[in-house]
Order: sequence, then C-alpha cells, then structure tokens
Amino acid sequence: MSDGVNRQFLLAARPHGMVKESDFSYREVAVPAPGDGGALVRTRYISLDPSMRGQMENRADYVGPLALGDVMRAGAVGEVVASNNPDYPVGALVSGAFGMQDYAVSDGNNVPMRVFDAAIDPTVALGVLGGTGMTAYFGLLQIGQPKAGDVVVISGAAGATGSVAGQIAKIKGCTVFGMAGTDEKCAWLVEEIGFDGAINYKTADVKAEVSRLCPKGINIYFDNVGGEILDICLARIAMNARIVICGGISRYNATGRLQGPRNYFNLVFRRARMEGFIVIDYAHRFNEAVQEMRGWIDAGLLKQKTTIIDGFKELPRALIRLFEGYNTGKLMVRTG
Repeated sequence: MSDGVNRQFLLAARPHGMVKESDFSYREVAVPAPGDGGALVRTRYISLDPSMRGQMENRADYVGPLALGDVMRAGAVGEVVASNNPDYPVGALVSGAFGMQDYAVSDGNNVPMRVFDAAIDPTVALGVLGGTGMTAYFGLLQIGQPKAGDVVVISGAAGATGSVAGQIAKIKGCTVFGMAGTDEKCAWLVEEIGFDGAINYKTADVKAEVSRLCPKGINIYFDNVGGEILDICLARIAMNARIVICGGISRYNATGRLQGPRNYFNLVFRRARMEGFIVIDYAHRFNEAVQEMRGWIDAGLLKQKTTIIDGFKELPRALIRLFEGYNTGKLMVRTG
C-alpha cells in the first residue's frame, strides 16, 4: 500500500445463498484526517465472523443498517497513528468495528474503541479478549450459568467462540464435549485445549454419539449452529437444562425454508430454558471479563488458536472460507 491511500471493501450486493466475492467491491480513497477529539487508526488484523453474513443482508437488528456502497463492517485491531484525543494516544493498541479498510477515524463514540496495553498480542486482543471471547464469556457464564459437574455440549466448538466457551466450562469444573467438522479439529479440542470428547458431525452418527457421551443428559448446550444439531441436543437435555443460543451458522447461507426445532417441547418436560443473547448488551462489563480472562491466560488455563490469512485483498475470500469451515479457532486477515 502506498502512503496516503486507504484501501476499502464495500458491500456491493446483498448475498443470496453463499457469500460471493462479487458481493464486494474494492476501492482506494485518501486516508482520512482525525477531527477535534478524534484519532486515526491503522488496522493490523481484521476479524471474520459469522454475524457479518446477517449484516450483509441488513437483517442484524442489533447494529445500525449497512447500505449498499458502505464500507463492509468488520471488527479489527490496530494502532493509533494520529490523534487529537488524549484517551487514544499515538501508538496505542485499540480494537473496534473499524471495517474492511486500512484506516478508520474514531473519537471513541462514533466507533467505540477499546484500548489494550502494549503487553497484549494484537491477535489476542482481537480473539480471546475481543468480541468472540466476550461472546463466549458472557454467553456461557450469564446465560449458561455453569456449575461444577455439569455436562456441557458445544456445537461449532473449534471456532473462535466455541473453543473459548468450552475452555471456560472446563475452568468451572464441567465435563465438556464439542462438535467440529474434521478429525483434526476434534483432536485439537481434546488433546490441546482439554475437552473431554469431540464428535465429527460430518462423519459420525451425531444422535448416537450425543446419547453415548451424555447418558444422563445435557445440562448446558451452547449452540453456534442451529438446525438439526440443535434439535438432536434438545432431545437429550437434562432437567433444568440451559440452552444458550449464540449463533446459527447452518442457516446463514441457506436458501428456502429453514428447519425449526421439533423437540422444543422438551423445554417444558425438563423445565429447561433456551435463551438467545447479543454480546453488546454486556459491553459495560467487558473490562471485568478481560481482567478475569487475562488471569486464565497467564495461568495457562485459556488458550487461543488463530488462523491468519495474509493480505488485505484476501478479505472477501477469507469470509467465504469461514463459512466453508476453513479455520480452527479465530480467523483473521493480517492487512500488511
């Protein structure tokens, strides 16, 4: 990238079915200057997350509308390179929804920013201590309310959120089983981050495996997938179970009629609770979560795996690869 140029990817079309590279357009504009109270951020790593699909359709009612021609929204971490705000000094490591672009201007209000100290690895700031880590933390602890001895099942367990949620459940004394799409991912869950078992949902009989691993039922099901997997787990919930609806990646690129949960009435039979949430509702508590999670990281109890793709112009293809199951752990693009 030459000096003075800000590369951007814009939303060019609403996707139908799988996201396509043609849903984005590329342009170069001048680097913006920060105004009074503002700061200019140079992005270093840009996050790819399943929720971006809903925003492309303008269906995500928890964030502002994304119009055709807008810079594609994305979380990122970067460095303050010019500043008129003492809260965001030059050189500070910051994260925020800076979008698919090299540079973004923020005063901390128009684009909320979080500041990290220099000891934090930028990929950790974007991953375990970023939006997906916060999602795992508050989804599991506030909605799931784990207790020692609980049996926890997590779908999409090798992804950025599921892998952190499972490790937090282990820290809280739970037995944890995860679902992932390859034998390699399943092995990583068990051998490297301490899950008690894993199911390859593409090759195994998921219903039979869930019954085998959870003979007394599931106390907490942390759902990142929806669809048939959700229905299988609803059939196996224990008394007073908690079902955390975090994501539904099985439906994001689907066309036609979506499958609903047929076994939902087990919520009545088992006196269970199924609840969705949006992590930004807990934004006022992010610093609390960061402090506790940093302690777990320092103690070796919480680990992060990243899948990093190099090159700004790889961003559209990287989002497609997310939905193809390419990544283990947190997927991000290093912009250069």
